[in-house]
Amino acid sequence: MSPDRIRRQLQDILLTLSFLTRFPLPAPDSDTSESADSPRQFSAALRYAPLAGVIIGAVGATVYGVCLWLGLSAPLAAGLAVATMLLSTGALHEDGLADIADGLGGGHGRARKLAIMSDSRIGTYGTVTLILCLLLRVAVLADLYDPARVAIALIASASLSRAFMYMAMGLLPPAKQDGLSFRAGMPARRDIIIAGALAAGILLVALPAGVILPVLLCGAAAALLLAALVKRQIGGQTGDALGAIQQVSELACLIALSVSLQI
Repeated sequence: MSPDRIRRQLQDILLTLSFLTRFPLPAPDSDTSESADSPRQFSAALRYAPLAGVIIGAVGATVYGVCLWLGLSAPLAAGLAVATMLLSTGALHEDGLADIADGLGGGHGRARKLAIMSDSRIGTYGTVTLILCLLLRVAVLADLYDPARVAIALIASASLSRAFMYMAMGLLPPAKQDGLSFRAGMPARRDIIIAGALAAGILLVALPAGVILPVLLCGAAAALLLAALVKRQIGGQTGDALGAIQQVSELACLIALSVSLQI
């Protein structure tokens, strides 16, 4: 691989991390700044979303382990770990989950649902869904208890769910004729395969062999069910829909791991 190609790959990884996290990162090089300005290049760069999941999950796992080491209870350590992950991402996907819940739950007709999703205010459906999702994440981590189990659960679920999010971007057409999701377009099949291969490799490294299939099935089922609902209700995907798909698939993966790792 040529040095220029390696540099472009690194720039794509940096662009992905800059969008999916709130970590202080260097700006793209001036000669490759078009990567940050081109929606199409942004769409391709997101094939590295599973790598962002590894970092986000590792940060949460580190906080959980340190909290237990300091003598905090497992529920409190789990709550602080989830809070740290929220700070790491700026609650990017949680915001999408709340908007989707408000739109699908409170709107009648496609246009009204999309209008509600575009409203910056959060409603009853979004509030309840978000609280329930966060409580379940904390409960699962506390149930796993062991820091090693929590670490592999967070890393695997955060990585795989972001791969499912990217795959949904390639399966569903844009629901609106504006916004970043529309401008970016559907990713190429090659990029989707790369994202899937990255997530698969991470799972093979992080999880025991007997646990991988249940996690894959549960995460995929959750992602597909929500994708089908979104397609039926609003005609396709938006940035909010993709964030919601990441959230529900991550939670499904965590629940599957909570059961599988303790059998």
